[in-house]
Amino acid sequence: MKVTVFGGTGYVGGYLIDELLDKGHHPVLLVRPESRHKVRHRERCTLIDGDIASTDSVRVAISGADAVIYNIGILREFPSSGVTYEALHFEGARRAMDAAEEAGARRFLLMSANGVKADGTGYQRTKYMAEQYLKTTSLVWTVFRPSVLFGKPRGRIEFATQLYRDIVCSPLPAPLFYDGLLPVNAGEFRMSPVHVKDVASVFVKALDMPEAAGHIFALCGPESFSWKEILKIIADAAGATKRALPAPVLLLKGIAAVLDQYAFFPITRDQLTMLMEGNTCDGHDAFHTFSMEPAPFDTTNLSYLQREG
Repeated sequence: MKVTVFGGTGYVGGYLIDELLDKGHHPVLLVRPESRHKVRHRERCTLIDGDIASTDSVRVAISGADAVIYNIGILREFPSSGVTYEALHFEGARRAMDAAEEAGARRFLLMSANGVKADGTGYQRTKYMAEQYLKTTSLVWTVFRPSVLFGKPRGRIEFATQLYRDIVCSPLPAPLFYDGLLPVNAGEFRMSPVHVKDVASVFVKALDMPEAAGHIFALCGPESFSWKEILKIIADAAGATKRALPAPVLLLKGIAAVLDQYAFFPITRDQLTMLMEGNTCDGHDAFHTFSMEPAPFDTTNLSYLQREG
């Protein structure tokens, strides 16, 4: 099957390309010329030079495709540089959906995110808008909403590695964030990390499963963990120890209000909001549908952190 992938040069994109090739599909990627070197197995893929902001480039990339995977996503935006959630999560996705309809590439898989909602942060809202637009098309669609992703970073930004570098390796105590004025339930918000290989596998399986059409699948790992537990598991996997202290998220949001426009500042107000909301779901039905047993978030599956320590 000829599958056009938007967002094939990033962390998840690399795993998608691996899985597509392993299952005998032919990936077609829209890439900026300066990003060609980021494509895994590029000698086995068709690369189309262009940008998601160009309707013509998107049409060329989709021409002749049997299916389309839209996997473009950013964790933070920089409006002054034209990098926005609106442009990449929604406008780009809508452009790809319209082109897929025109080209007759009826199968369309969308990478969304757990916790998306109409009245959420900019990240959540624009992912939700893409989902809603997809439902209005004639495409045979499937939406996936993963929780936080972990797995070997392979030179990209990855959840566990970033927390190890930014928090475990920091000389400061690990922050156990809490809302309000008193440190009640500090660091108790929960997440259900899911392995990136499992997510890539589900995407590719869905291409050949008519029963997956028209469904939104929540993809979460088999267990949820508190923020405190996640930091300890990461430290244990890297062979490190880490002290932790309660930290008022309101104070950090105040600092972020001034500094999160700059790339050097590690976290934004929206990211803090989503962090405190937690990121859990029941992924059992999804993985049961695809006949898979998701990998647990444990020291064995985080052994790649030993190279960081």
